[in-house]
Amino acid sequence: MTTLSERVSQSAFDGSRLRVVLLLDLQDGAQQRFLEAYERLCNQVASVPGHISDQLCQSIENPSQWLITSEWESAPPFLAWVNSEEHVEMVQPLHRCVRDTRSLRFSVLRETPEIPTFAPEAAKRRLQTSPRVGDGVVRHALTFTVKPGSEQKVAEILSGYTSPAARVDDTTRLRRTSLFMHGNRVVRAIEVQGDLVAALRHVARQPEVREVEEAINPYLEQDRDLNDENSARVFFTRAALPAVHHVGAIGPEPGDLRRHALYYPARPGCGMAVARLLARQDEVAAHDPSSPVAGSTIFQRDDIVVRLIDLRVPIEQEPVLALGVSGPRKAPVLGRLIDTGADGELGSEREISRFLARSDMALITDRRAPDS
Repeated sequence: MTTLSERVSQSAFDGSRLRVVLLLDLQDGAQQRFLEAYERLCNQVASVPGHISDQLCQSIENPSQWLITSEWESAPPFLAWVNSEEHVEMVQPLHRCVRDTRSLRFSVLRETPEIPTFAPEAAKRRLQTSPRVGDGVVRHALTFTVKPGSEQKVAEILSGYTSPAARVDDTTRLRRTSLFMHGNRVVRAIEVQGDLVAALRHVARQPEVREVEEAINPYLEQDRDLNDENSARVFFTRAALPAVHHVGAIGPEPGDLRRHALYYPARPGCGMAVARLLARQDEVAAHDPSSPVAGSTIFQRDDIVVRLIDLRVPIEQEPVLALGVSGPRKAPVLGRLIDTGADGELGSEREISRFLARSDMALITDRRAPDS
């Protein structure tokens, strides 16, 4: 039997402390302006729930290179803040001083001095208990809405693009891009082997991709100007839909898996709770080798929750497992956290099947790189 420790996994919900590392390359002559902007930001961040501390460092070899590290009680409060509209506005002064940035997030696994054995259990749980198994793949998604009535036209544009070259550099390549729509919401899920930032920049530079992005501009609900660096940055910051949980089998996936994206319309303020519930369900399902769910990735930002699943069977064959509500009372609990509309309280398999059909996003395109 394959155990969870033998499966590829990642999670923002393991309760461990979080270390965030932000690498910055400043514009020439912007050091003092940057320092002043950081001081203002630092005072604001100090009051954010879950924030513990931060530290600003400047390179002793290249004064244009800076490093910001921060520590958080766990990943969820950080993600709630960094994905908020407040954060988007707050960091604008910093971005005006910066030529390039890169953000890295780490669970704290061990530390020196180690927590003594007699320390309270709560303190011990702040460290990740065991390392997770990775596959070298970074999973990320982007989401945005288009003007109502333009959905069919946008779907035609997005399905007709030419895939960019998979190879980015010696260590990074695009593995897969899956694009879905639910009403007027677009979700683009990508899988990258290696450096996500390098891959995103590679894709953005390709003329065939730029042509598609320009073609859908008139239909976007949020205006953007891809020729304006700040406008493009703000748009893609707001569009970011990070992966907060993933489980999957080690090794290559069978070619006959069916990929679906499920949209969970969280009630106001319940997005994180929905993602956490689904993550717990997927952790349990990962222990069952007979589960029809071969892999699952949960993307969440504010109250937008999307669960990408690879199924071994048709989705309508196992609605409870496909929706992620196996077990006593799990479906009604989910029903209280989301807007089920006319589909009821998810108390019966019929209600679950109806909601599953409504939440199953329309697949626009699913493209794998050769040999993925």
